Parts: sequence; C-alpha cells; structure tokens
Amino acid sequence: MKKVAVINSSETCQTRIVAIKDAMEILSGKWKFHIIGTLIHGEKLRFMELLREVDGIGAKMLSKELQDLEMNHLVSRTVLNTKPATVEYQITDFGKSLAPIIDEIAKWGIAYRNFVYTNS
Repeated sequence: MKKVAVINSSETCQTRIVAIKDAMEILSGKWKFHIIGTLIHGEKLRFMELLREVDGIGAKMLSKELQDLEMNHLVSRTVLNTKPATVEYQITDFGKSLAPIIDEIAKWGIAYRNFVYTNS
C-alpha cells in the first residue's frame, strides 16, 4: 500500500496566513491598486501620464510606489533614449495576474456603495 503524505490543517492554515501576509505587504497602501489598475490594460504610460491618471497622488509618492512595484516585479520601467530622458511604465506578466483580484475588489466596492446608499 502506498503511503500518502498528509498535510494537517494547521500547516495549511499557516501557509495561507504567511501567503496573505506576503500579499498584503506587497500590495499595501492607498495607491498600489490604483497604479496597477491603471496599468493593467496593457498600456505603457509615462510618469506624468500616470500622475494625471491616479487622482490625488503626489509625484514623490507615485515615484516611491512605482519603485516598490518594480522591485516586486509587478511593474517594469523602461528608460527611452530621448532628450530629456523619458521613462515608461508597464504592467508585467506577473502583475497582470492581479487582474481577477482587482476586478473582484471593484465589484465588491460597487456592491458595498450600493448597499450603504440604499441602507442609509
């Protein structure tokens, strides 16, 4: 008879907790989902275009968040050979894997707004 490896539920739970913690650390903050959501449609956007698209973010914060997203392989940065230098940002293939999550968050947000406004 073959031996079957059994993973107990506490190990599974611990693995999930660590994975959720990792995801929350990478995606935490007010702006990362806005930036990813803006880039997720596949367009390459320049820094100033992103600054205009992500309503309310400042240049310093956008720069910091883009660095974090690039470091975590969710966004790629390309410096074009122009004078002055132009920088374009694009979602990576791995970053695109967040599309279903962003879609579900948007659906939940719409449902929540509808719930709050109909129950107030």
